Amino acid sequence: MADEPRAPLRRIVKLFRAYRGRLALVGALILLSSLVSLASPFLLREVLDVAIPQRDATLLALLALGMILVAVMTSVFDVVQTFVSTTVGQRVMHDLRTTVYEHLQRMSMAFFTRTRTGEVQSRIANDIGGMQSVVTSTATSIVSNLTTVVATIVAMVALDWRLTVVSLALLPVFVWISRKVGAERRRITAERQRKLAVLASMVQESLSISGILLGRTMGRSPELTRRFTGASDELAELGVRSSMAGRWRQSSIQIVMAAMPAMTYWAVGHTGVISVGTLVAFTTLQVGLFRPAVSLLRLGVEVQSSLALFGRIFEYLDLPVDIHPGTRTLPRVRGEVRYEHVDFSYGDAPTLTGVDLTVPAGTSLAVVGETGSGKTTLSYLLPRLYDVTGGRVTIDGVDVRELTFEALAATVGVVSQETYLFHASIADNLRFARPDATDEEVEAAARAARIHDHVAALPDGYDTLVGERGYRFSGGEKQRLAIARTLLRNPPVLVLDEATSALDTQTERAVQEALDTLAEGRTTITIAHRLSTIRDADQIVVLDGGRVVERGTHDELLALDGHYAALVSRDRPLEPV
Repeated sequence: MADEPRAPLRRIVKLFRAYRGRLALVGALILLSSLVSLASPFLLREVLDVAIPQRDATLLALLALGMILVAVMTSVFDVVQTFVSTTVGQRVMHDLRTTVYEHLQRMSMAFFTRTRTGEVQSRIANDIGGMQSVVTSTATSIVSNLTTVVATIVAMVALDWRLTVVSLALLPVFVWISRKVGAERRRITAERQRKLAVLASMVQESLSISGILLGRTMGRSPELTRRFTGASDELAELGVRSSMAGRWRQSSIQIVMAAMPAMTYWAVGHTGVISVGTLVAFTTLQVGLFRPAVSLLRLGVEVQSSLALFGRIFEYLDLPVDIHPGTRTLPRVRGEVRYEHVDFSYGDAPTLTGVDLTVPAGTSLAVVGETGSGKTTLSYLLPRLYDVTGGRVTIDGVDVRELTFEALAATVGVVSQETYLFHASIADNLRFARPDATDEEVEAAARAARIHDHVAALPDGYDTLVGERGYRFSGGEKQRLAIARTLLRNPPVLVLDEATSALDTQTERAVQEALDTLAEGRTTITIAHRLSTIRDADQIVVLDGGRVVERGTHDELLALDGHYAALVSRDRPLEPV
């Protein structure tokens, strides 16, 4: 098992730096509450040693009123400091969630191809959610209990220093025991969070539309249930282990602390060194000391356990961002695209080598080749889903790495074979490209994409929910919705990554008409699977092993009788009728 990620306490403390003012208020309220509450034992001593023996009704009334006032004041302080500290804690959790989300948004595709979606979801939901008690109440509880302990010890010394020394003799042993329990609990917590991530991944993968379809058609639903049951059982066992870790050792601490007042009564009863009022006041403080002391030890265990959660979050925040935004914009885009001596590799083996391409503004380029030749990788480099490892990709002479992400997204539109739609209405999915688009603009884009008539015929029209990943619609309908979404954004440069390869011939014709409308007046790079869709491209390049081996028009490449001609011979729809 890999070592658990560590989280230095100073780094955790930095999370609260922005809320120093509120935390100072919390500290002041805790201090006031602790000082006020310490008055009760001294008031009680006066009641027992003075007011009652002397039958002083006025003093007794004042002392009783003082006890009530102490209770009211401590309650008010407690409510206010709980509100402020909880607000700070929730803001810290919000900051963590948004920081992690923003950081992951900047990661390249490489991170997401090697990381399960459920793992990412678990880090943001389960790990940060597991910190809630720590960031909202634990920190203030530690300060509150620590203040109470210190103030109580001072008051105990003021009453009788000898009994105080005896009462505190075993405290170092208790601290050592709690640290051992905390270390054990932290290891269990780290393992439990890993299991939670596995469980979240199983749910995300097997209960999605695609997962359900695969499980049922393969007859694997019972096996998936058994796997989930096994993982859930392991998680339940870890929960029990976490709860019971060191429980007997901590119980022994509580037993000893609970016995201390009885031992004090026994000792004073034999020696008679202090008055009854002082004895009652001291044991009251003693009990008041043990409660926050035990709470502090328990909180120490929780803090150590939470370090595993913070460590997992910081592990994500420490991931290096390999795609950094530029600072330039393109106020007037012509749309000329160049690949200049481009190399790219996912690992050791090169995927693209020495690729040189020029796509003049407003023209179309088709890229063809065998599976694994690097076609899709070539399309990833223009919108910067990955960055080149050698050479550069430019738009109007500007390296795409110098552009802001916003400028690049406004310039380059992508329509891929894998169309992704959110579980929202059709209108919301289209407006994802342009949130400020009017109803008329949305409808115009749908008309151009040849999908408006179908949408208008639905009972709820553009308010129709598309369902999880758009499974309420056919492949061709989803593709046309994706085309309408891209049309709404109106990018001057377009990348079509095998956008019709998974469609039947009739649907392909409808989608191709929409694509032709989309491509009008734009610089278009088409990654082709069916060669029938690209015979009219201004230029065609053939990739083989990551290198450009042929380029020209359809007729020119056929005349070469090389790689392209061989591909065409296998593409039956291209043959003349």
